[in-house]
Amino acid sequence: MKTLTKELYIGNYSNLLIPMSQSITTIQVDKTVLKELKKAKDYPEQSYNSLLLKMIELFKRSKERNQYDRFLHTVQQAKMKELWDNPDDEVWDNV
Repeated sequence: MKTLTKELYIGNYSNLLIPMSQSITTIQVDKTVLKELKKAKDYPEQSYNSLLLKMIELFKRSKERNQYDRFLHTVQQAKMKELWDNPDDEVWDNV
């Protein structure tokens, strides 16, 4: 039961309004995943589409931060090795 209008596609879901330029798909998830998605909603009426977009954005930001942290760690490693592995430090160890 589909109704097409100039601006909207109204599918089998009574509360789903999507612009015609976008397509809709169905994904299958375990019931445990669905339960966790329901708990993760910011508010009861939030769509899963909105929730997943938010989760994707947060994941991307987290991934970028982790790359930056790895970069800093790599850059700092050489300097730390230079500071800690030097003969002057060994003299202090034997005092």
